[in-house]
Amino acid sequence: MDIPFSLEGRTALIAGASSGFGARFAILFAAAGANVVLGARRTDRTDALAQQIVDAGGRALAVPLDVTDEASVVAAYDAAEAAFGTVDTIIANAGVAAPGRATEVAADRLQTLLDTNFKGVYLVAREGAKRLIASGSREKGNGRIVIVGSITSRQTGDGDSAYAASKAGITHLGRNFAREWIRQGINVNIIHPGYIATEIQGDWYQTAGGEAQIAGFHRRRLQDIESLDPMMLYLSSDASQMVTGSDMVVDDGQSL
Repeated sequence: MDIPFSLEGRTALIAGASSGFGARFAILFAAAGANVVLGARRTDRTDALAQQIVDAGGRALAVPLDVTDEASVVAAYDAAEAAFGTVDTIIANAGVAAPGRATEVAADRLQTLLDTNFKGVYLVAREGAKRLIASGSREKGNGRIVIVGSITSRQTGDGDSAYAASKAGITHLGRNFAREWIRQGINVNIIHPGYIATEIQGDWYQTAGGEAQIAGFHRRRLQDIESLDPMMLYLSSDASQMVTGSDMVVDDGQSL
């Protein structure tokens, strides 16, 4: 694994670490030298992944985390601090989808999506910021928060209005957090991946519709999950000291 930026000495809490982007980031950050805290509701998966990281020589801890529940968020940070000290690198990645046209999505599914994709980012980032400020981040300048958005936040389309709007919401939220904490030594940035095959899409890309979507991309291919690695490491590392309030598109040109 190519590691362009070191995270040695950092402690990263990754929300939504049981699959997809979060699981990838956990493996990546451990390889880059960070202490990694894997937060998710599916603890059987995070326990197994944490053990895999430890067996490979890394440092990892799996913690139960429901990002929609403030008490669960607080408990996850408590466990992380007990194991590794203050969390200085926060990856707000947990998210769900509610596919379907706006006229078809039930109100309870919409509420679940907003609770996870917006409220969850708010609670995870806010709790991390509170603890960073209390630990002296203003003087250290060591706080890093990366919010995982989506290129859908910049597009229109059929079948993902609620998801796209939630990602647009956390983009603006992230910029406001960056402004609010700019003098507290905390950098907040947003990364917008393109379309990548992960568990959240199920078998969509094996269907005729999914194949047609790929054929419509300029490069006629899906983006690889590994293509996010350099930007994620950069935004989480000391190298990004002067970068805050930015939203970065990494999508293989899909949104052009």
